[in-house]
Amino acid sequence: MGSLRLCSRSACGRSAIATLTFVYADSTAVLGPLATYPEPHCYDLCSEHAHRLTVPRGWQVLRLELPEAPRVASDELSALADAVSEPRPPATDRRETLVEPESGPTNSISARTAPTPLDPPEDTDNGRGPLRILREPR
Repeated sequence: MGSLRLCSRSACGRSAIATLTFVYADSTAVLGPLATYPEPHCYDLCSEHAHRLTVPRGWQVLRLELPEAPRVASDELSALADAVSEPRPPATDRRETLVEPESGPTNSISARTAPTPLDPPEDTDNGRGPLRILREPR
């Protein structure tokens, strides 16, 4: 499983595996394993950006041992593809699943034919749209 933090480089969406810290007093850049917690003025880098790191002339790079980038197993990809491609179970009609009241007077529409709150309103077309023109009073 990859890291929950992403690479700090712009336009890079890969998981971070290393943290870059600068020691300005010694003109040193320290590249080590991903820090437990994100720190201000530290940069999380993915495997590619960590290996391509360069520093300004006169600076030194202190590279600590980095973990290998996690590889996604092909069986995990197959399982994910199978889960995504499984057909969705058929949706049930909410009106068919409602239960009739057991007793009591019923002066309203029965529960089986009552529209659900998500149903569109009945067609009440009177030839006009929902908007109308109001004339300015004189």
